[in-house]
Amino acid sequence: MLTKFYIQDHVKAALTEDIGFGDITTENLAEETDYLEGALNTRTDGILCGCEVFKTVFEILSKDIKIEFHFKDGDKIKKGDKIADISGPAKYLLMGERVALNYIQRMSGIATETSKYQNAIGNLPAKIVDTRKTTPNFRAFEKYAVKTGGGALHRFNLSDCAMIKDNHIRLAGTITNAVEKLRKNLSHAHKIEVECDTLEQVKEAVACKADIIMLDNMTISDMKTACEYIAGRAIVEASGNVNLDSVKTIAQTGVDIISSSAIVAKAPTLDLALDM
Repeated sequence: MLTKFYIQDHVKAALTEDIGFGDITTENLAEETDYLEGALNTRTDGILCGCEVFKTVFEILSKDIKIEFHFKDGDKIKKGDKIADISGPAKYLLMGERVALNYIQRMSGIATETSKYQNAIGNLPAKIVDTRKTTPNFRAFEKYAVKTGGGALHRFNLSDCAMIKDNHIRLAGTITNAVEKLRKNLSHAHKIEVECDTLEQVKEAVACKADIIMLDNMTISDMKTACEYIAGRAIVEASGNVNLDSVKTIAQTGVDIISSSAIVAKAPTLDLALDM
């Protein structure tokens, strides 16, 4: 998902934002011969994510910085674990510290939160997936973190899948009108998803042969009824009011996927520190 050149371009922009015209603190204190050794440590339990991005920050700043990771993306880490050893010119270690931590803390936080939701589902076949409620220009990193945490991915962007939501239905008049018009214009490679608020809409979406049917903010009882009615004729997604307390109950209704913005938008950053 994250190619080397994509990471490099993103990190360069982040460093440009943070360093500006120069790190006036470090550059006026550090000599070219000053050298530091340190460690990336975790102060809490979680799922590690973002090692390659962390490393890329320092690779761009100096070829003389050495990093040795003791864990990899997707590994469980515990409070007090040393994630990596790092050493090199003091000037560039201090200059890149905050940007590198911002990436790995944010990505590890999302991976950790996603893991909690998927673990709460247990052995049921439903998968927790993300939404488009992501940080602008950071979506690829957040989606990678969701995948690393054991979740599955929803569409990457608006060109990925046709999703007919309530406002699209108002625009087209009916679900049937919307689906028929899309089918005339879409590539064979695109799926059509319909957001349904009622069981009547579910029946219409099934009749239109929608590929995916989203049960939006439905009661548990209605979700069970909808799944029984759909009976494998479409992928079934549940959305709305999903949290750690409700996610297993939703999974028990028979839905295939459960989408939640919480695994990204409400995920706290993981408490990692670069101790020199």
